[in-house]
Amino acid sequence: MPVYVIKDSDGNEVNRINASESFVAQHYDHYELAVIPKNRGIKIAKEREWRDSELERTDVLATVGDYPHMTELTAYRAALRDWPASADFPDTRPESLEDRIANA
Repeated sequence: MPVYVIKDSDGNEVNRINASESFVAQHYDHYELAVIPKNRGIKIAKEREWRDSELERTDVLATVGDYPHMTELTAYRAALRDWPASADFPDTRPESLEDRIANA
């Protein structure tokens, strides 16, 4: 699915989304198709794969009601889910669960 740059009325980028052009045209007044270099697409795919594996790795912990680091786990999983929509994606990974626990 293509990536579109969403802009404000002054032409400043405010977001990027993966969507069809018809969806973008229906919901946004100012947008353009993002140009993504081929190697960046590979990096995006690899980082999404890593993110998905981290969510899968922590699935079991999320079901343990008395897991002692549930706050950090919940925050980590939320950061993983939100990461692809952030400006840092795919260049900077969210802080690891282990680092979150160590810094708590």
